[in-house]
Amino acid sequence: MDLNLKGKRALVTGSSSGLGMAMAKMLASEGADVIVHGRDEARTYSVVESIRLNGGSAVAALGDLTTDTGADAVASVVLAGGSVHILVNNAGFYRHLNWMDASADEWNETYNINVVSGVRMIQRLVPQMREQNWGRVITIGGGLASQPMNTHPQYNATLAARHNLAVSLARELKGTRITSNVVSPGAILVDAVKELVEQIGPSRGWGEIWEEIQPRAVESLIPNDRGRFGYPDEIAAAVAYLCSDYAEYISGATIRVDGGLIRGAF
Repeated sequence: MDLNLKGKRALVTGSSSGLGMAMAKMLASEGADVIVHGRDEARTYSVVESIRLNGGSAVAALGDLTTDTGADAVASVVLAGGSVHILVNNAGFYRHLNWMDASADEWNETYNINVVSGVRMIQRLVPQMREQNWGRVITIGGGLASQPMNTHPQYNATLAARHNLAVSLARELKGTRITSNVVSPGAILVDAVKELVEQIGPSRGWGEIWEEIQPRAVESLIPNDRGRFGYPDEIAAAVAYLCSDYAEYISGATIRVDGGLIRGAF
């Protein structure tokens, strides 16, 4: 299937590692010209170089999206290269905290990083999408938006806000050829997740090696129909599809890629 992304320019925020990196690489492999965003210069340029070595097109945009100045810097790099067609708001952050340890300042910081940072990029890039009457805005959400845990409540709440703002934006874009949708990952096996599970596995009686730990970790932490963790490329593929012309009729939707972790029908 040709997703018809050749000639499209795409910004993926927080794409110097993890899920964002997988999204940037897949969009580039489909022919998009990708802007890799990060705050760490070495990591960001490493992803750019990897894409180029594989025959793709990529440039770097450095900046802290939690400030207007940083968002302006990223937007200026994006728009200096020409029209932007795709915005993937992926950048996010959380700490493992309980209700009593998550201070008001922690709530404010998490909300700024996970919600307001995305709004900053929407406000800076969607007006140009309106001018060309074509665009895709994809927000990376998560199952904790609808089935929150008792821990890290400040993060759960920001995921719900991300889902909500994406639907609100879809309503705002009614009558245009710009869509706004959510991709909602389950537990995805990025390096940080694997390291955490390997670290806590032995103390929880899950085993000593990964082959022993993984199935027991899944059963204990993320019981799902597929019986495993997800992979970054499975999230990236959903993002790439929503960027394509085939997804023109999808508006304000949440595409769950979680192996059936979320049990609700809606």
